[in-house]
Amino acid sequence: MKKIVIASRESRLAMWQAEHIKARLQGLYPALEVEILGMTTRGDQILDVTLSKIGGKGLFVKELEVALQEGRADLAVHSMKDVPMALPEGFDLPVICEREDPRDAFVSNTYANLSELPAGAVVGTASLRRESQIRAQFPHLQIKPLRGNVQTRLAKLDAGEFDAIILAAAGLKRLGLGARIRTGLSPSESLPSPGQGALGIEIRADREDLKALLAPLNDADTRDCVLAERALSRQLGGSCQIPLGGFATLQDEVITLDGFVAYPDGSLILRATASAPRTYADALGRAVAKQLLKEGAADIMDAVLAEG
Repeated sequence: MKKIVIASRESRLAMWQAEHIKARLQGLYPALEVEILGMTTRGDQILDVTLSKIGGKGLFVKELEVALQEGRADLAVHSMKDVPMALPEGFDLPVICEREDPRDAFVSNTYANLSELPAGAVVGTASLRRESQIRAQFPHLQIKPLRGNVQTRLAKLDAGEFDAIILAAAGLKRLGLGARIRTGLSPSESLPSPGQGALGIEIRADREDLKALLAPLNDADTRDCVLAERALSRQLGGSCQIPLGGFATLQDEVITLDGFVAYPDGSLILRATASAPRTYADALGRAVAKQLLKEGAADIMDAVLAEG
């Protein structure tokens, strides 16, 4: 191949991700021409409504998939936490790159952590997953929706609209904004979203030539952990409407997966954990999901969907 086109959203973070993959490909194949096709998705255009009410994170992916389908682009780079759990027919995710910091980050100009926030302090987040966990631990705080790209969210914090905001640590670090992080929230404080911190590369399933070309970018450890996390979410029908988290770690060839499902107000959080050899990553995700369903996750999901 002489040329590859990468489809990307036009936000600074998405373009950083595309440029990162471009640089890695050109490092592997110096003669390869790599071009980035910038696109604006519906998820980027609709900023005054929470994602759970307008179709979920798939809004960030659909237009890029159309570009792949039409042959205008060869591959798309995604933050794995934004990729729907079931890909449309004809598409594949052959590569998941090495993970950045998977944690949520507490960002504030005044306070060092969530525990320091006084009663009535306003915390901004676009995630029901984050909201449910914060409400459960700190019911005296106000949680208000916060949409937009990283710079937009930081600008709203700096303008005094929020006392603190919660963002993905990986995005801040990739943009050189790691200094804005006051503290990283441990998984016990805020269990990450499935795939958080990892980049995935999507292609058409029939592009065998690309699968071979991209193979060196795949990180097996990250891939197996993300596979378990996504299997958990898929089994539970995960979407932006359901507060759900899943985070896997790998040690000595064994994956440990933690998962939770909650009411948005944090009044009830169901948790489950299990471990298995990495070769059973997908089965592990389904097993943890079944534990949660046994504990009553289906009742929570039905109630949340009925309200939404």
